[in-house]
Amino acid sequence: MKITAIESLQWAEYPRLLVVRVHTDEGIVGLGETVDKVHGTKGALHGAVAPLVLGQDPLDIEGLWRFVMDNIMYHGYAGAETRALSALEVALWDIMGKRYGAPLYHLLGGKTRERVPTYNTCIGFGPVQDYAAWHDDAGALARSLLADGIGAMKIWPFDQFSEDSFGQYISPAQVEAGLKPVRQIRDAVGNAMEIGIECHFRWNRASMERIAAALEPYGILFLEDVLPAVYPDEIKLLGQRTRIPIVGSELLMTRWQMREWLEKHVSSIVMTDPVWNGGIAETRKIAALAETYGVPLVLHNVAGPICHAACMHLGAHIPNLFFVESVRAFYQTYFPILSTLAVTVADGHLPVPDGPGLGVTLREEALARPDLTRQLSDGDGLAQGRRAMGDHWAVEEIR
Repeated sequence: MKITAIESLQWAEYPRLLVVRVHTDEGIVGLGETVDKVHGTKGALHGAVAPLVLGQDPLDIEGLWRFVMDNIMYHGYAGAETRALSALEVALWDIMGKRYGAPLYHLLGGKTRERVPTYNTCIGFGPVQDYAAWHDDAGALARSLLADGIGAMKIWPFDQFSEDSFGQYISPAQVEAGLKPVRQIRDAVGNAMEIGIECHFRWNRASMERIAAALEPYGILFLEDVLPAVYPDEIKLLGQRTRIPIVGSELLMTRWQMREWLEKHVSSIVMTDPVWNGGIAETRKIAALAETYGVPLVLHNVAGPICHAACMHLGAHIPNLFFVESVRAFYQTYFPILSTLAVTVADGHLPVPDGPGLGVTLREEALARPDLTRQLSDGDGLAQGRRAMGDHWAVEEIR
C-alpha cells in the first residue's frame, strides 16, 4: 500500500478544526484531525509533512513518524509541524484499522476498561451555551449536566481577573468573585458534581497560592495549567502548598518535553493531547512513561469528532487514565453534522466507538458543504528523490 494524497478539510463554520484525509492506492482513506492555529498547521502539513510521506507505506507508522520528526525537529518538539504530524499519524492508525478490520483499541493492545470517565469542559457552541450558563448560574448548569449523565465539570472563573495585572496579582475581592460559580454548584448539587478549575497558565505562583487556598474548602477535583509549563519548579512548589491536585500540561509536546516534568515530579496528574503531541503512539508512550512514575493521565480533547474518537480508544486502552476531557457543546451540536459519531454519556462515562480504525466516518453532506475548503497534495513526494514543487509533487487548492 502507498500513500497517494494528503488532503486537508476546513469548514468556515468550524474554523478551529483541520481535518486530514490520507488517501492510499488501495482506496482506503484514513481520517485525522488537529485543532487551533489552523492556517499555520495547514501550511506545515502541505509544505513540510506531505512531501515526506507521499509514496510511502501508511502501515509503517513508527518509521514514517520518525522520518518526519527527524526533518521537522530543528524547530523544536512543538508547533505547527508537530500538530500537522499528529493529524497525519492519527489518520495512519485509522488506515491500519480499516486495512485489518480492527478497532484502534485492538491495534493498541486491547482495552483495560469498557467505558471512559469524562468531565465536561464548559465551552459554548451553537444552542448549547455552557460557557454563558456557568457565568449566569453555575448551579443550574450543574443540574443540567447531571441530568445528561455528566458528573464532572471544568470552569475557569479566575481568568478574567488576570488581564489587568498580567497575572501578577489577584485581590481578595476578585478571589471572592471567582468563587461565586463554585459556591453555586455546591449549593445546588452538593458533592454530586466534581469541579475542575482551569487556570490557562495566566498566574504567577503567589497569586495561584491565594486562589488555591480559597478553593480548598470546596473539594476541587484539580487545578489545571496553573502557571506556564516553562516554570516547572514553581508549579512543583505550588503543588506542595495546596491539597488540590495539579494537572499539567497540554503545552508539553512529545515524550521528550514530558520527561523532565515527570522526573521532577512537577504535578500529581499529567495531561496530553493526541492531536497536538505527536499522535496516538506518542500519547501511549507518554502514558507509559507517566505510569512508571505512578502518575495518572488526562487526555485533552477539545477538538472535533475524530479527536474525540481517538481519545475514546486511547482512554479504553491506557491503564493509568484519570479522565478524558469532552465538550457537550461540541458533541451535541456539530459532531452529528460532520460525522457519524454518536456520543452518549451515562454515569459520567463515554462509550468507545465501534467499527474498524477510529470508528468514525465523515458525512457526504459535510463534504459537499459550500463553506468547505479543501487542499490536496499528491504525487511521489520527496522520499522518492523527486524535487519538491516539481512535476511529481503538486499542491492543489479546491474551494
